[in-house]
This record gives sequence, structure tokens and C-alpha cells, in this order.
Amino acid sequence: MLHINELTYRIEGKPIFEGATAAIPTGHKVGLVGRNGAGKSTLLRLISGEAHPEDGSITTARNARIGHVAQEAPGGPETLIEWVLAADTERASLLDEAETATDPHRIAEIQIRLSDIGAHAAPARAAEILAGLGFDEEAQNRSCASFSGGWRMRVALAAILFLEPDVLLLDEPTNYLDLEGTMWLETYIESYPHTVLIVSHDRDLLNRAVTSILHLERGKLTLYGGGYDEFEETRRQKQSLELKLKKKQDDERRRIQTFIDRFKAKATKAKQAQSRVKALARMQPIAAQVEDRVVPFNLPNPEKPLASPLLRLESASAGYDAGKPILAGLNLRIDQDDRIALLGANGNGKSTFAKLIAGRMAPLSGNIFGANRVTVGYFAQHQLDDLNPLSTPYDCIARLMPEATEAQKRTRLGSFGFGADKADTKCGNLSGGEKARLLLALTAFHRPHMLILDEPTNHLDVDSREALIHALAEYEGAVILISHDRHLVEATADRLWIVRDGTVRAYDGDMDSYRDELIAERSLKARSARLAGAASNGEMRATRADQRRASAERRAELAPLKKEMLAAEKLVERLSNELQKLDQQLAEPSLYENAAKAQKLSMERGQLARRLADAEEAWLTAGEAYEQAVAADAAPTA
Repeated sequence: MLHINELTYRIEGKPIFEGATAAIPTGHKVGLVGRNGAGKSTLLRLISGEAHPEDGSITTARNARIGHVAQEAPGGPETLIEWVLAADTERASLLDEAETATDPHRIAEIQIRLSDIGAHAAPARAAEILAGLGFDEEAQNRSCASFSGGWRMRVALAAILFLEPDVLLLDEPTNYLDLEGTMWLETYIESYPHTVLIVSHDRDLLNRAVTSILHLERGKLTLYGGGYDEFEETRRQKQSLELKLKKKQDDERRRIQTFIDRFKAKATKAKQAQSRVKALARMQPIAAQVEDRVVPFNLPNPEKPLASPLLRLESASAGYDAGKPILAGLNLRIDQDDRIALLGANGNGKSTFAKLIAGRMAPLSGNIFGANRVTVGYFAQHQLDDLNPLSTPYDCIARLMPEATEAQKRTRLGSFGFGADKADTKCGNLSGGEKARLLLALTAFHRPHMLILDEPTNHLDVDSREALIHALAEYEGAVILISHDRHLVEATADRLWIVRDGTVRAYDGDMDSYRDELIAERSLKARSARLAGAASNGEMRATRADQRRASAERRAELAPLKKEMLAAEKLVERLSNELQKLDQQLAEPSLYENAAKAQKLSMERGQLARRLADAEEAWLTAGEAYEQAVAADAAPTA
């Protein structure tokens, strides 16, 4: 159990937590949500011991290991697999001691402990995690220093997953992952055997991977059961009820106060008036709700719309060195109202294709028709770091509006969500979400015919992501989207293109079918990684004992999938029975003599029907995953 008791913490005098309390049961997967700047990352630092509360306490089970992804990415000469394995210091220490130990009793103790912690299977497990995060066998044997910062952070994430702590703390882990890596992490968290507390604004991950939502708002913590959609619905109903109760209480307070004012001076009524004064004092007022309004995104439409197609690629290729194309055989067209999402793992060429479309690189061969007449707004995450930390949002807009008056500049800034309190704040002091909002404003400033958005939602909270979805729906130009946020892709894109095997082509399926394909591919890759890891450590001796052990391991691997499938099936059966009972009640004519009860049962049926639909989807997904795993296990290996 993770207990947060009356937690109080301030930063530079500003209260972040004020008497915050929550209890997270052991083994629960919890999504920590709240507005940007609410203090989510601070809470993880307090739980991990990197910071200390002013008052209150945070307690966990005795000897519980808490794991938090390191802030610094690895960058030394060690290979990725070596660095991940070295994270388990106990294993490394025991293996070193095993090389020099001479006492028979100590040797036996070492070997027993190595067996208990699964030390000999560790290389295969590390390889499987790295493969899930996008590192193939060749990449796993390269030095950490040969990778860029974002890829190194994946290695840091792999290390903490490999350690498998009792309390796993993850702070926006998908910011460094592509869509494929995000889907793998989602599945990994679902099956993680211990407690997980994850800060994320990815709605799909929060619906699929967690069992509870911990909401941080105005220094308080509230735990809700279920995924993000259930949390949103429950919170909306709670707010509606509180509004009704507050109105009822306010009316009662006014009635009592009127009685007091009218009769307090009359001797015959003084006693009754005094009792009402006490009743009024005892009545705890229900706090008024303060709605944190999200400023909408303003994406101005193209000033002069162009006829379709905006761009047409004919036998085009793209790359950075002549004769060495990264992408080739590009025969595509982009129309003025297209919403296209690019699928494909990092390293396949999505960013190269985006730069080609944006006109930031010329094709190595072939033609791009229409490029000279199309204006493009290009948003990329690395541009956040390129913002001058000493400049202000006002400075950025002033450079784009040299002839405008100060009032006009500030009005334009206000339309982007930068009021007087933020317009003159240095970019270095803006939050990640505020920087992303500013960069989106600058990207769309000149009314481009096409927006290319490369991971635009990193650092944006859930509500800001919804605001961006609405803005993209209203924008009348074309949109090319690269994102690990599946909800954003599904809500925005009407065409999917896949970047794979050195080209870009239309993808005929939807996001569900793409996810199913990835699960099947991951299963095969994970199996290969396990075999490769075992082979590299001399664990592929073809004895009958080894074969029996391998069979047992395969059964153990299939067991959780089978258990998940059966549990999902039972849940579908239970919910179906409950729905049938509700339908029988709703079919009784006498029920509608009590309108309130009938309305309540109708609402319950709607909620139950949604839960049943989600459960059936989970059942199908679990069944497919189990069948694919069985098929992969039965497939012959070389």
C-alpha cells in the first residue's frame, strides 16, 4: 500500500499540496492526472525521496523498492544491453563474486540467490524490453554514446522496467516513444506485477493500462476507479451533484438568515433566532466550483485556399546523401482538406518525409508538383529547445508583426492564450505546455495551406489536447500528423499512411488493425530477442533438461495471457447477465409510475452497456493476443 497522508509542500512560497491524502492499494496501476503545473512531477519526486514534504508523510510497504526513471540519460561506452543489465546491482555483484568465491557454502548461497532472482534469464528479459522500446539486436549491442538524447531516455526507461521495482513511477514516458513503443508500453504496464503510478496525458494509455485515476487539483488528491473516460464521467456527475447541493444549501442559508434578520430583535422570537444562528454556524458551506478554462488554440485558415491537389509526388525519393535514399518510390498526392497521420516506428523515415513535404529538403530524384505555391507550417518538438530562453512571447510576435501597434500585438498574443501575465514571461520560464502552445501559434501565424505537426501534444495536458483536436477540426488547410497519441490520431486523421520498408504508402486498415499487427510483430520480435539473449550467454544447450525447462517457461509465458482472456470472458458474461436483468426491470410498465427510479435505471443501463462494449473489446483483444502467442510458440524455429 502506498499512503499519502496530509501532504503539504510549497515551491517558492506557492502551495503545491495542502493536506493532500490518498491510499493506493498494492498492485494497482494508477494514472496521475491534472493540469500542467499542478504538481504531478513534484509528487513523484516526493514519493521517490528526491524531495521532502514540509508536513505530512508518504509511506510504502516495508522494504518496498521504489523505481523512478533517471533524469540523466546514459551516454557512456557501454552497450545498451550492458547498461540495462548493470542496473541490477545485486545481480552484477553476485556474478562478480561467483568468479572468485572459493568457499563451497558461499558458492552455494550465491547460486541459490542467482536462481531466485532469475539472473541467468536476465539477458533475455533485458533484450525483450529493449526490443519492445524499439531497439533491435544490432542496436542493443551499440554503445549508449552513439544514440541521441531521446533514444537514450528510452534506455533509461528500459533499465527501470528491467529492475521491476515494487512501486514503479513513470513521468510522461511516452514523450520519448513513437506510437509503436507507446502501444508496447501500454501492454507492458497492464501485465506489470506490482504497483504503478504513471503521469500521462495519453487518453488511450489511461483507458487501457490503468485501473484507477488519481486526480490532482488545487493541492488535493482524489482517487477514482476505472480508466480516464470513467473518471471524466464520474467527475462530471460529481460536479453536477455538488452544484445542485450548493444551490439547495445557499437557498437554505438565505431562508435562515432572513428569519434571523426578521426576528432577532423580538423578545418572543429571540430564542428561535439564536438557535438558527447556531444552525447557520454549523452548516459547512459547499465550496463554489472554480472551472479551469482551457484557452482554445487559434489556427487561422489559409488566406487564399488552393485547388486540390496541393502537392503531388511522382517517383520521388528522399535522403541526405546522393545515391543513398531513405525513402524511394513516392507516388502520392495531398489534397487541400486532407488529414493524414503517418504511422511507422522511429527511424523508418517519418521526419525525413515531413521535411521533404515541408520543402526543407529537395528530393534526390523524381518530382514534387505544387511545392512552389504551397505555404507550410512545420512544428517539431526539437524546436522547443530552439526558443531563445531570454525572449518573451511578446518578442516572438513582435518580430512577425513589425508594423503593428503594441495593442495589436498583444491582442494577437491573447488569441493564442498569452494574456498579460504570460506575454512578458521569458521563454526559459514557460512550462513545456506553454512553450508548445507558443510554437504552435508561431507555426500557424502566416496562415499556411498545410500544417505538419510532429509530436505536437508532448507536454500538453488532456484538456489542451482536446482543445487542439477541436482547432484542427476547424482548420481548413491540410494536416500531416506524426503522433504517439492514438486518441489524437483517431479523432483527427481521415487517412493513414505507413512509413516502412523505405517508402510511404496508404494504409487500408484502421488504428485497431494496426495495433493488432504490432502485437503480432512484437510477439515474434520478443521471441527472437529471448532466443538471441539466451544464445549470447551460452544458454542454448540442447539437452533434454533444457528443453523441458524451455517448455515450462513457454507455458508460464502463455499462462498470463490465458488468464487475462478467461477473466475478460467472465467479465463479459457477468455484465451481460446484469444488463439482461436491467432490461427485464425496464420492461415492467409499473416501473414508470416512479419517474425518478425509471430515469436512474435507464442511466445505469447506459453506463453498463458502455462497460460491456469495452469488456467485449478487451475480451477480443486478449483472445487474439493469446491465439497469436500460441501460434508463434508452435511455429518451427531454425
